[in-house]
Amino acid sequence: MTVFDGLIWGGAALTLAGVAALAWCIVTVARARRAGLDDAAMRERMRGVLAVNMGALAVSFFGLLLVVTGIVLG
Repeated sequence: MTVFDGLIWGGAALTLAGVAALAWCIVTVARARRAGLDDAAMRERMRGVLAVNMGALAVSFFGLLLVVTGIVLG
């Protein structure tokens, strides 16, 4: 296994972690909407989910970046 193979597999793992976090965000928001929370409680719940969502997108982006870098250089 070369360094580039490690980049590809590591990037794939990061991407899957990001996608899993995005799925968590979707499930959390769906549960909050079904719970029928008032506006203030919904905003508070969304504030936390938004932070996780942005982090998950960043992790997925960097994972895909590593995969592409490993493929191009490998």
